Amino acid sequence: DLFAEIDQRMTDFVARFLRLDHVEARKVQKQYYAQHGTTLNGLMSLHGMDPADFLAHVHEIDLSPLPRTEDLRLALEALPGRKYVYTNGSRRHAERVTDYMGLSGVFTGQFAIEDSAYTPKPNRSSYDAFIARFDLDPRRAVFFEDLARNLAPAHTMGFSTVLVHSEKDWSHEPEIARPAASGDDRPAHIDYVTGNLTHFLQALTA
Repeated sequence: DLFAEIDQRMTDFVARFLRLDHVEARKVQKQYYAQHGTTLNGLMSLHGMDPADFLAHVHEIDLSPLPRTEDLRLALEALPGRKYVYTNGSRRHAERVTDYMGLSGVFTGQFAIEDSAYTPKPNRSSYDAFIARFDLDPRRAVFFEDLARNLAPAHTMGFSTVLVHSEKDWSHEPEIARPAASGDDRPAHIDYVTGNLTHFLQALTA
């Protein structure tokens, strides 16, 4: 449940920045997330906020809930080709998470929200910038995500798509922007679904 702390810190930031009480701030936070891709993008678009303070605040979290799985590292290393982290989070957040999980040396590069001029997935221009940065051919690549809506542009561009779900209850998130949960419907733009990323990757090279 790593996102729970980020979620709370975003609400706190919105409350202070917009001078709202906690209840109203959370409503605004979720509205911006649903309508603008990220709470950050909503604050920037509608209020002209400088993103630096927001990113520094919301991602300075306790990483101890994360596993350090050697099996995942080995499964990633066994795959041919380049591997990239593509996140709506900050560069520092991506670095902290991969370092903590013992995965920092696995990836060829990372593409964070700063690298897309703060334009988040699922905005098409963010995917275009990601592809251009690393000279990728989507027709020869696979895109992994835990948000179904973020796989729609990837599918249109030619990526094979994999939706990674969990057993967590995401019903408190806006319906159109919920991470995948076990038992969700499978939209046509999703090629594969898994609830265990390590096992899915191991099967590819077995």
